[in-house]
Amino acid sequence: MNKKILSVLLLLAATILAACSSQPAAITPTKINVAGGSYTNVAPAQLKQMLTAKDFVFINVHIPYAGEIEKTDAFIPYDQVEQNISKFPSDKNAKIFLYCSSGRMSAIAAETLIKRGYTNIWNLAGGMSAWESAGLPLIRK
Repeated sequence: MNKKILSVLLLLAATILAACSSQPAAITPTKINVAGGSYTNVAPAQLKQMLTAKDFVFINVHIPYAGEIEKTDAFIPYDQVEQNISKFPSDKNAKIFLYCSSGRMSAIAAETLIKRGYTNIWNLAGGMSAWESAGLPLIRK
C-alpha cells in the first residue's frame, strides 16, 4: 500500500478514535466548582432520562422567552434570581435543575443560587440549543 494512503488512513482512524473517546464525557455529569460550592452539568440525553422520574424543580431562566422543555415548573429570569429567591424551594438542599438557551444564563443563575446557600443545583450543558441538536423537542408558545 502506498505510504501516503496509509498515512491518511492512520490519521483518519486516529481522528475517529479521538471523537469516540470524547463522547462519554458529554454524557457523564460534570461538577463545576464555583465560589461557595459546585453545580452539576448534564447532557441532554441524561436530562431526558432524569425527566422520566422527575425529582427536582425544573426552571427555565432564559430571557427573553425562546421556548421550553416539557415538565418545566417555573420561568425565572437568570438576572432576577436574587429578587425572586422566594420562588425557589426554602430547603437549601432541594434538587433544582436550571436551563436556558445556551447554558450561559443558567450557569450564572446556578452560581447565584450557590452563593445563597443552595447545594443541589443541576444545569443543562449547552441549554436548549444542545437539547434540540440532540433531536429532542422544544415547546414554543
